[in-house]
Amino acid sequence: MRVVIAEDSAILRDGLAELLRLRHVEVAAAVADAGTLLTAVAEHTPDVAVVDIRLPPTHTDEGVRAAVRLRQEHPATGVLLFSQYVETTHASRLLGDPAGFGYLLKERVVDIGEFVGALERVASGGTALDPEVVSRLFAASRRRNALDTLTPREREVLALMAEGRTNQAIAQALTVTDRAVEKHIANIFTKLDLPPSDTGHRRVLAVLRYLENT
Repeated sequence: MRVVIAEDSAILRDGLAELLRLRHVEVAAAVADAGTLLTAVAEHTPDVAVVDIRLPPTHTDEGVRAAVRLRQEHPATGVLLFSQYVETTHASRLLGDPAGFGYLLKERVVDIGEFVGALERVASGGTALDPEVVSRLFAASRRRNALDTLTPREREVLALMAEGRTNQAIAQALTVTDRAVEKHIANIFTKLDLPPSDTGHRRVLAVLRYLENT
């Protein structure tokens, strides 16, 4: 089995490469950024690419975006996301065709043998998914589906809420009455399954869900 590793931490990158070699896994390349990852996969045609979510230069989602591109350009190469973080937007796209895909959390992998087993499953077209990742991805999918039920006007109201505008300011921006804004917000809370609570944080939660998916 031939793999390419993309990990920005030199210690983790070299350590993982050495552990895999001790298990007789061929490490064709171990790189630190998404651009070099794409080049290495094109050059070595590995069975699996092990990719961290956050890579240079911004350390946000370069790794997972590179993984999406790998699936498009090199469908025969399996992709195993290996990260501290659960990224939902792009990872959900990868799960649309789960064959040859895996997503494991670094802190939950305690046995190198199990990790190699996960690599082998992904290389053979199977899946290797951490239960926590699956739970978070499904929760994010449900939230996206709930947002899809909002009317165009309700989405406008929610977008203005995300800008921090008051009900009165939203009414002025949309040229509607304050009462109409209140009705739209009540509908938003209902559709996003945000019942009344003592904390009064429904507005914040609604905005967070909106921002997660924009």
